[in-house]
Amino acid sequence: MSDTILREQVAGERRRLKAVRNALSVALEKGAQGSPGFVPFYLAEGDYIEAAMNRLHAQDVRMGEMIRAKLGTPDAGQEEALREIDGRLAANQRHLRELVAARDALRKEGAAALGRFERAARDYTAFITANMGHHGPVTELAQRLFSSDDWARMAGVTEAEMQRERELHERVFAALPAGVQAAAGG
Repeated sequence: MSDTILREQVAGERRRLKAVRNALSVALEKGAQGSPGFVPFYLAEGDYIEAAMNRLHAQDVRMGEMIRAKLGTPDAGQEEALREIDGRLAANQRHLRELVAARDALRKEGAAALGRFERAARDYTAFITANMGHHGPVTELAQRLFSSDDWARMAGVTEAEMQRERELHERVFAALPAGVQAAAGG
């Protein structure tokens, strides 16, 4: 896969993730208020976020492993940057597990679990907004150390995964509840 195609695919996935997260934020701001019409949307959101964040987590773990392998013995600043990303990744996984558990409760209990899902989703989206994304020192290390082949290996993009991500994205926007559609751009 060429560098350009890989970058376009990864950028597209990140744009779709942002759109999904924005739609969730709009829905959370409105609040389900017990409306069963939010259940399919929140289930689709939970499915998408679980799949996308697991892929991104795997990419970030791979990036850290590859940086460590290429660096050999990191200096104090590099070690601190790598510890920081490890901490963020661990916290992300804790929040993701809470969101997935709330999604699973919603799948089992229906509208009765809306409040639990909304609490977990608010906590998770706040964490993502405050803590995730590209962080300078680790990104700079990767840019300095990685070849085009390294970036492709780190991204781990397969056509099957990209197809699944696009399908889950479509499910989210097909399930937008009334009143959320216009505000979310759906």
